[in-house]
Amino acid sequence: MMFEDRSDDPDVLIDINTTPLIDVMLVLLIMLIITIPLQTHSVRLDMPDGPPPPAAVLPEVARIDIDPQGLITWNGELVPDRADLEARLRQAAIAANPPEVHVRPDKAVAYAHVAGVMAAAQHQGVTRLGVVGAEQFLD
Repeated sequence: MMFEDRSDDPDVLIDINTTPLIDVMLVLLIMLIITIPLQTHSVRLDMPDGPPPPAAVLPEVARIDIDPQGLITWNGELVPDRADLEARLRQAAIAANPPEVHVRPDKAVAYAHVAGVMAAAQHQGVTRLGVVGAEQFLD
């Protein structure tokens, strides 16, 4: 009887033992974590010490007001016509220290008057132009 019935014997397990493999992988992972250089997410800035220096020269402000009828005033002085406005804007553009030109339109003025003043400033080369008084348009 060469062949015996092995039904009473427990089944032989033919699985790979993965414990050593997991141990080796964990050791490799730890070594990788240790050898990676630390990442610094900062930017080096050389900041000046002490208070900031005062501004050399405060810019002059040229204020252009436009009333509801479209009349234009330059620093409170009535501008009689478009040529006078363009001459003043040209002088402001070529000045050594060009002024900031603040256009302050009235809430009831037609947009064509405001656009005309801004276009004249652009044509004369004014680069420091701003519209002020926007708080009157908030309702």
